[in-house]
Order: sequence, then C-alpha cells, then structure tokens
Amino acid sequence: MASTAADQRVRQVQRRTVVLLGTAQVFGGIGTGATVSIGSILAVELSGSSAWAGAVATVMTLGAAAAALPLASLADHRGRRAGQVAGLSAALAGALLMVLAVVSGLFILLVLGAAGIGVGTAATLQARFAAVDLAAPEHRGRALSTVVWAVTVGAVTGPNLIQPGTVVGTALGLPPVAGPFVIAAAGLLIASGLMFAGLRPDPLLLARQLAAAGANTAQDHDPARPDGVAAGRAGGSLIRGLHAIRDSRTAVLAVTAVVAAHAVMVGVMSMTPLHLQHLVEGPAFHPGHVAEGDVLVIIGFTISLHIAGMFALSPVMGWLTDRAGRIETIVIGFAVLVAAVVVAGLGQSSTRAVAAGLVLLGVGWSAATISGSTLLAESVGRDARVAVQGVSDMLMGAAGAAGGAVSGLVLGAAGYLGLNLIGAAIGAAVLAAAILARASRRRSAAA
Repeated sequence: MASTAADQRVRQVQRRTVVLLGTAQVFGGIGTGATVSIGSILAVELSGSSAWAGAVATVMTLGAAAAALPLASLADHRGRRAGQVAGLSAALAGALLMVLAVVSGLFILLVLGAAGIGVGTAATLQARFAAVDLAAPEHRGRALSTVVWAVTVGAVTGPNLIQPGTVVGTALGLPPVAGPFVIAAAGLLIASGLMFAGLRPDPLLLARQLAAAGANTAQDHDPARPDGVAAGRAGGSLIRGLHAIRDSRTAVLAVTAVVAAHAVMVGVMSMTPLHLQHLVEGPAFHPGHVAEGDVLVIIGFTISLHIAGMFALSPVMGWLTDRAGRIETIVIGFAVLVAAVVVAGLGQSSTRAVAAGLVLLGVGWSAATISGSTLLAESVGRDARVAVQGVSDMLMGAAGAAGGAVSGLVLGAAGYLGLNLIGAAIGAAVLAAAILARASRRRSAAA
C-alpha cells in the first residue's frame, strides 16, 4: 500500500512537472525565436559589415555552451528549479539589452544581449532533462518530447512578432524593430516567474530522495543500463561528465548525434535569413526592389516554418523513440537531416525550396535530439547523469557556435549550396555510425 501511494505521488508530481515545464517553454521560446529571425540582419546593420552576419547566432550558441555546465552544476547542487530560474533570468536581461542595442545603435550591446539569450537557451535545453527525472523508462521519450514540443508556440511566435512588435515599439516610443524584444522580455519574465513559484517539489531532488530511501518506483529501474556509470563528485562536473561518457558507448553515440545535428542545424539556419534577403532583393528573383518589411516577413515566415519543424512533431518523435528504439530514431533523424540540406542547397534559388529544406532540417534535428537525449539520460548512472547532461549541452552549444561562426565564412566562399553540402557530409557520417551501432546491437542481442 505504501509503495502504491509513493508511485501515485511520483506520477502526480511528474504530470505537474511536465505541464509546468511546457508552459514555461511557451513563454520562454519567444525570445529565442525573435533573436534568430532578425539577429543576423541587425548585426550587419549595427556593425556596418556583412562579415558580422553570424555574430548573433555565434554568441547565442557560445553563451549556451558556456552556461551549460554552470547551470547543470547549479541544478546538481540545488535542483532543477534553481538552474531554470537562473537561465531564464539571464535571458530576460539579454532581451532588454537587445532593446537597448536597437535604441543606441551599439553593436556591443547586441552581442551582450545575444549572450544572455544564449544562457536562456541552455536553460531551455536542460528543461527537457527535468522532464525525465521522475519518468518511467517506457515513457521517457514522450515526457522529454512533450516539453520540447511546448517550445513550438513561443519559438514559432517569435519570428512572427516582427510586424506586431513594430506596433509595440512605436507605441512605446522606441524604434519599431525593438518591439519584438520588448514582447520577448515580457515572455521571459513570465517563464522565470513560473519556474520560481511552481517547480515545487523539485523533480531532481525528489528523484534522489526516493532513490536514497529505496522507494520501489518505476524510475529507479533502468532496463538500458541498470547499474549505470558510477561517479563521485570529485573533479567537477566537466571531468565527471567526460569520464562517464567515455565509459559508455551508447553515451558516446548519443552525444555525437545531438552535437552533430545541432551544428548542422545552426550553421544552415543562421545563414538562411541573409541568403533569403539577398535572394529576394536581388535581380535573379525580382526585377525591382522589394520593401524591407516584405523581406522581413518572408524571412520570419521561413524561420517560423523551420522552428515548427523542430518542435511541432516532437511528440511523434518521442513516441517513435519509445516504440521503435533510441538508435533507430537517431538513424531516421539523420536520414531526414541529410535530405533536408540537399533540398535546401540544390533549391537555393527558390524561396519555397529553401523553406521546404528548412522544415525538413527542423524535423531531422527533432528526431536526432529527442532520441539522442533520451538515450543519453539512460546511458549513465544517476550520480553522473546531471553532469553528463551538462557536458552534452556544452558540447552541443560549442558545436552550434562553431557552425554559426564558420557558416558565414563558408557562405562567402562557397555559397549557400556549399554550406548545405558540408552539412550533408557531416550528417552522412553520423548516419553511418548510427547504422553500424544498430547492427552491432542487433548482433549482440542475437548472440
């Protein structure tokens, strides 16, 4: 009877946690969406050079990478709530700095604001792991994907705040382009407030309490790795996380999949607004000049479709991860990702083809990230789990930053087609590795 009561309490807390995390993601995702959609254009305008086009995406991903381990360490010591509130508060400050950058015309404020938004991105990424702290093994993929899916509303809304945001900016006496960041700041304020007031009890701390008490709950039994990788607290989160990943082949594959998918996605996505701007305003597309507002609408719509591809089908990817298998879904994700960059690259002269490629890119990223994250969460032991998650997010952010930084140079040297072909090569390499891992696992199971 006591065990049944404990199980029921865990299920109730788990349901409440997923709903709360999802709601916060809706509001928090607005800031990221708005920054991604017009960040590269603002960087060029404020810096006066197209060489800085990838600066915002690069700094955002660097900020996320730099914040991943500190936020994970904070969560490890004080719970998920502390990490979420800290990250979202930094993003709120970043959105306000974006407003100041537009008002003052100072490029450095734009860069600092992007860094703050990046810290919020790190918190958003770690929220998906908070969704599985108390989840039963057979429901981990769906729990994680539900929180990822919730980002859809905010992240898709963000790019489309360009026009209504101009109304807000004008009404407040600000430059019109500052308006979307005012709305983003309001959303981030709500998200951080929800985390501060609502994430009680903390799912990570409760899971540890139950494990320490020997509670016979579903989340304590891990069929993928029942004993996990033991790791002490000595050496810091980075060393513990790297050692735990090194000792688990499935963790290596999981991290590789998540990191590679993110690098390709950020690299292509961050340069797409600039490519579309040149395409729409150039003579190859239209004999006359297209109004700036129309160009921004096209860019915003395309990025919205891409972000919808990233998040809208997340529940399907979670279900597929639980039903078909973690590695099998990684294979599917990278197959779609390779197809996506081929479509976008070969169709570079068509806004429709680019949009279609960006949607597929989002879908491939979703499948790879959800399945890879789920596989990672069960590939190491409980003591090392949060540290491993922090290392994974740090590497994910670093790879995204590298992709954003290099993509501008590649775009200038090899064009949009060359950028996408490089992405296809990276995706194909990981796809081959995942297929080999799947074959190896099947041989081991048959032996």
